[in-house]
Amino acid sequence: MGGISQCLVLFVSLVLLLVSIWNNINWTYIVNMKSTSHHDEKISKMKFSSVYPHYINKVEKKGRTQEELRQVMEWLTGYDETKLNELIEKEVTFEWFFSHAKMNPNAHFIKGVICGYRVEDIENVLTRQVRYLDKLVDELARGRKMEKILRVK
Repeated sequence: MGGISQCLVLFVSLVLLLVSIWNNINWTYIVNMKSTSHHDEKISKMKFSSVYPHYINKVEKKGRTQEELRQVMEWLTGYDETKLNELIEKEVTFEWFFSHAKMNPNAHFIKGVICGYRVEDIENVLTRQVRYLDKLVDELARGRKMEKILRVK
């Protein structure tokens, strides 16, 4: 009987280990992994001017202003209102928009989930930068205080 109980203990331990591994797998990442390079390419080719009106609608619908949106964008990218308007008029892509931006050195403090992805886990730099912007716009629309959005210590 000693051998059977040892096998049973070993079997139960193995099952518990497998359940623990199963529960700790980042399934969202695995499910979305198949199309990330296509997704990254699609984002890089999108025109900033086509998305900007959606940002405005999102924040205004929640009682925030275009001025606050511009403040958040300037904090992240260094682009002031004049430069933003120029880039919108030129219809630059997100790739151009972020490759010429002076990203805020505190941008890496932007964390959380946006569009089903953990921002801090996104490997493609451009996609991560676009998601940083999406996350900031989302925080603004949700009513978060400006000093928290701008990561003021």
